[in-house]
Amino acid sequence: MTLDERDLKLIREELGRDPNATERAMFENMWSEHCAYRSTRHLLRQLPSDADHVIVGPGDDAAVVAIDDEWAVVVGIESHNHPSYVDPYNGAATGVGGIVRDVLSMGAFPIALLDPLRFGPLDGGRVPYLVDGVVRGISDYGNRIGVPTVGGELEFDPSYERNPLVNVMCVGIVRRSEIVRGRADCPGDVLILVGARTGRDGIGGAAFASEELGEESEEEDRPAVQIGDPFTERQLIIAIREAVERGLVKGCKDLGAAGLTCAATEMAADGGTGVEIDVSKVPLREERMEPWEIMLSESQERMLLVVAPEDVDEVIEICRKYGLEASVVGRVTDDGYLTVKDGDDVIARVPAKFLADGAPEVEWEEKPYSYPENVDVPEPDPEDLVRSVLSSPNVSPALREWVYRQYDYEVQGRTVVKPGHDAAVMWLQHEGLEDVALALTTDSNPRHVLIDPKTGTEGCVAEALRNLATVGAEPLCLVDCLNFGSPENPRVYYQLRRSIEGLGEAAREFEVPVVGGNVSLYNEHEVDGPVNPTPVIGAVGVIRGLDHLEDFPREPEEGEAVIVLGETREELGGSLYLIEYHGIKGGKVPRVRYDGERALHDLLRRIARQNMISSVTDVSTGGLLAAVAELLGSVGASLDLSEVPNSVSRWDFLLLSESHGRAIVTTDRPDDVLGAAEEAGIPAQVVGKVTGDGILRISVGSVDVSLDREELEKLWRSPLHYLE
Repeated sequence: MTLDERDLKLIREELGRDPNATERAMFENMWSEHCAYRSTRHLLRQLPSDADHVIVGPGDDAAVVAIDDEWAVVVGIESHNHPSYVDPYNGAATGVGGIVRDVLSMGAFPIALLDPLRFGPLDGGRVPYLVDGVVRGISDYGNRIGVPTVGGELEFDPSYERNPLVNVMCVGIVRRSEIVRGRADCPGDVLILVGARTGRDGIGGAAFASEELGEESEEEDRPAVQIGDPFTERQLIIAIREAVERGLVKGCKDLGAAGLTCAATEMAADGGTGVEIDVSKVPLREERMEPWEIMLSESQERMLLVVAPEDVDEVIEICRKYGLEASVVGRVTDDGYLTVKDGDDVIARVPAKFLADGAPEVEWEEKPYSYPENVDVPEPDPEDLVRSVLSSPNVSPALREWVYRQYDYEVQGRTVVKPGHDAAVMWLQHEGLEDVALALTTDSNPRHVLIDPKTGTEGCVAEALRNLATVGAEPLCLVDCLNFGSPENPRVYYQLRRSIEGLGEAAREFEVPVVGGNVSLYNEHEVDGPVNPTPVIGAVGVIRGLDHLEDFPREPEEGEAVIVLGETREELGGSLYLIEYHGIKGGKVPRVRYDGERALHDLLRRIARQNMISSVTDVSTGGLLAAVAELLGSVGASLDLSEVPNSVSRWDFLLLSESHGRAIVTTDRPDDVLGAAEEAGIPAQVVGKVTGDGILRISVGSVDVSLDREELEKLWRSPLHYLE
């Protein structure tokens, strides 16, 4: 990235001179799209982030939300997309490390990871290599630092072939009295750099993440990818937590994008102070590093602490006890400047607030577009349709299981509801929280968002909150990871703006604050163009009282009733059926009907918490067909889906509509469930029973399809041959 003439003019006016080479390099990274959010700051301001239980909202390394008067949850989400294309193993591993440190920097102990992943088709040349490397990177790093990976997503689409999306969400827990902020408030305090030594890996990573990928990126951009060390990260978690518990940490920041420059500058800017850094005091692992390299290195497993002078020795002693480097590299000043020195020589001196927040905002040209709502959909052969849809990698539970089986999702002993369900549930265990758990999920539907960015994004929020409700959780907060192409493309900028509008509208309608997130732009390749617009929604809910989770969710038993909740509508725009099976981009994108959706969430919470149901899944990608197959395929069931409450004109639309506001449950108390649904105003119908014979029989009018357990497993496992 290079600064344009407008940027340079502003910098010259502020400094009263031309920036020197080190200062210019710092501005190039700090004013990059990745750091400065130049194209989205004005759009993100419309998102509702305030609520009584929000302690720290957008702007710090992670958000902090109250659980009760003593404890809080800390949550953040990040992307490591470009690095994971260039070096999938290290790109993904360091993505995990970075978001864990973001949560740690707030004083929290990290307890869970979720990884929404998107790749090109599995038969694409490098895609199996990318999938394998990314999953191993997440697995090796997460497993070795002792933080369980408990959820996420897995999607395949041609738009991601040369630009995979690797997003990671991390959740932590902290006493409210131990919350740390990423700021330097008090002149005279000392800056301590803790963790690994500084090298040349990752230099310019922020600028690299603000450019599109090209044919030579795999080789040319490899130096911008960091190398992770999970052992050091584990020691860092332990050491920082001990220092926080002793009350020794006044401020803390992860060294992520733009490295020491970003951490020091943001601490000063947010604290209304200045900072002085002496690069000669920074421990190096490579010889003859230039000051600008030291300031912009993105070497991993490093954190910058603000410590009172009288506590410096104690903090260094803690760090060394755990085998970590800890060096005094600077001090907090009262002059408002970031001053970079090399011994006695001043290398750079710029106003901290201007460097952190002075990048001009950009509003790009946009080009609205639409797809036809009325499309001609040929009627398919039932057998071919069912087998084609159920063998899609995008509905395959076997493929998702191949991923999460590589993760240690039970380390820490908190995981109550494990991967494979609509939401993970983490028992908090701490004093005063013995009967409290967190429910966690991430969701997106880029196909819906492509066809209608606003409506599609509203649906992503609805699905995330619906998934929390299936385990009986009340929503606490949302975070977002907005993955889009270049904002300089008018079509992409339109997608981005409308998507953020949809996110804001949904958050207000559901009264759930958006407390933080990440914007990842320039996700495109010079050959393929932009990725599908992919706003990933992370949702955190709280469960108070855990008795209902002792034997729920569980495998349904023979004789239990199968009930469909909610109405199926003729809304197939952006569906797996239209896009994958027919190759049709168009149709009506499923619309969120907020009154009905809220009522369904309340109903799901009630029937889960009152032990009315044995299992549940919401209806989303792949419609009723994918949902009943995943929920019931292993045990067998006989279903007449003609009885489903619906307003569709064809059997295939009934099976594969992705309309919102629906769920499927199994129960031995059907009258109680139907009564609760009637009270909630939710259409509900018993559509069959669990047979226990391992055969899934589905009838829709004159169409009958039957699959035994072995056939279904074979369909689900068919994409795996690319990875085995």
